[in-house]
Amino acid sequence: MKKLIILSLLGVMGILPFRAAAQISVNINIGSQPLWGPVGYDHVEYYYLPDVESYYYVPKQQFVYQERGRWIFSRSLPSRYRNYDLYNGYKVVVNSRDPYRNFDNDRRQYARYKNVRTQQVIRNSNDKRYYVVKGHPHGMPPGQAKKYPARVSRPQARDSRGNERLNRTNERDNRGNDQTKNGNERGKRGNDNGRGH
Repeated sequence: MKKLIILSLLGVMGILPFRAAAQISVNINIGSQPLWGPVGYDHVEYYYLPDVESYYYVPKQQFVYQERGRWIFSRSLPSRYRNYDLYNGYKVVVNSRDPYRNFDNDRRQYARYKNVRTQQVIRNSNDKRYYVVKGHPHGMPPGQAKKYPARVSRPQARDSRGNERLNRTNERDNRGNDQTKNGNERGKRGNDNGRGH
């Protein structure tokens, strides 16, 4: 009973929630990951790209590659990799500090992933966690993805001409919303007129 009272007092004083928050704090950076990143990871520091023997540093959105024996940090890959498709190449998640310092080991260890094209990427994922990633087809502002069901991920039906029937339904919904909005605006004008402004 004494323990319960002490825990309650600590909670009221604010000590316990602070401590609990520190323990619960999990480093999640889903919203920072690129659309071409692999699904299934809540936190990523670096991707190793075996096909081009380079890294991608997620927090700063920079590629890290060797050029004439020096490590280069850049927003893009060098021109020699201009035909490389980030969406198709395999990415190995490496959550360590400065993994390029261990490059020789990574190159040997992950060589088996060169030319592997089986990895699902964030852009093609219907997992609601990834809707916060900028540019995602079902994208929503951070925090909004949790509030709405994944009804947008439902396959869209097509009519005989190949047009999406769902668009016609959405257009009807939008017209209904516009009519409601117009009705509300008329009601507001009526209220303003009654105030004697």
